[in-house]
Amino acid sequence: MLYSLLRPLLFRLDPERAHDLTLAWLAQLGRLQGFNPLGQPHTGSPKEVMGLSFPNPVGLAAGLDKNGACLDGLSALGFGFIEIGTVTPKAQPGNPKPRLFRLPEVHAIINRMGFNNEGVDQLLDHVTHSSYRGILGINIGKNKDTPVEEALSDYQTCLQKVYLQASYVTVNISSPNTPGLRALQSAGYLGDLLKGLMMLRNELAITHQKKVPLALKIAPDLEPSELEMIADTLLRYEVDGIIATNTTSAREGVSHVLHGQEAGGLSGAPVRARSTGVVAQLARLLDGRIPIIACGGIMGLEDAREKMDAGASLVQIYTGLIYQGPDLVTALRKGL
Repeated sequence: MLYSLLRPLLFRLDPERAHDLTLAWLAQLGRLQGFNPLGQPHTGSPKEVMGLSFPNPVGLAAGLDKNGACLDGLSALGFGFIEIGTVTPKAQPGNPKPRLFRLPEVHAIINRMGFNNEGVDQLLDHVTHSSYRGILGINIGKNKDTPVEEALSDYQTCLQKVYLQASYVTVNISSPNTPGLRALQSAGYLGDLLKGLMMLRNELAITHQKKVPLALKIAPDLEPSELEMIADTLLRYEVDGIIATNTTSAREGVSHVLHGQEAGGLSGAPVRARSTGVVAQLARLLDGRIPIIACGGIMGLEDAREKMDAGASLVQIYTGLIYQGPDLVTALRKGL
């Protein structure tokens, strides 16, 4: 109810400014702990996925809290898990502004942020000083100036650093806003990347006596043959999970609206069907051997149920939260 009053005011601001103000406000409320007026329970339908116990199947997708600076505030909204990042080894400013655009006519967002973040060490400092003790995903990427041929080193650096703080780690190779990144989804790179990361993960599991699941986040713009290759590679290297999907480079259904032709990744309602199609294809290919976390176009309970019916074990939201507010988390948590 409160968000329905605040949203018109936030939508009058530049999108990135509104984003920063909202996170700052949530961070302040998070300091109130049990006295937070937005506080919601985390109870729901518990799920066992990737060897982890989720109190409910509704998660926050990466990208909203890139630096892990707002965990306590976001946790109060009732999420079953929170994913922060994408984080890179070194801090980087991202792409030039403006780089975030609302498309309210179609309940969508286009972003070309470019992995703007304070670097992995600063993220870990935020996590350490947080009171959040729920399931935490940390989404890792490569720096913009790291050649694709050397990407494994960046991912390994991040994995090693976040390992003890993460409940699971997501390998983001699907953002359209870092040049060359999506090439890592191809047969020429994916096998070597996953082989190197899984070898390191297994070494860290022995060293720390703690097995942290590794998930791969893919794009919604892949052909059936590419999805088949990805599924085979995931199974070959025994990756623990897959997140489907990131934002799309396609512009179906939005080219006619203001900002609809901006460069970047499109999220929100227009990507729903495309993302669900990927989930369904992966479910057939993986046949229950690797769990799927669905993300893309979840604007209400029916959208989330569609993803679960297609084969997802968990769901994540981002753009839906921007348009619907915290009530969406409550509706999904109670309805799934």
